[in-house]
Amino acid sequence: MAIESVSMFNVAQVNAPMTTNKVSSSQAQENFGDFLQSAINSVNETQKASDVATNKLINGGNIELHEVMIASQKSSIALNATLEIRNKVVEAYQEIMRMQV
Repeated sequence: MAIESVSMFNVAQVNAPMTTNKVSSSQAQENFGDFLQSAINSVNETQKASDVATNKLINGGNIELHEVMIASQKSSIALNATLEIRNKVVEAYQEIMRMQV
């Protein structure tokens, strides 16, 4: 049985080499939006995989209990990490809004 890493981000995306190319504001927003969308899709896929595993176990499919629990924990960790990131982003936004110009 292969052991997969638990990550909601693509490591190549996060550790991409720094380049000195200038990126316009709209391109940066689009790239950031794409990154967030792919991260949210990844979390959604782990949720779906957990649901499929749970339904297989309930219906008597060929799946072990520990596999279902691992899938459930992966989805739980990914969702909790996503919620914490969202909370930090909202907190940063609120802090910026409180700044006096």
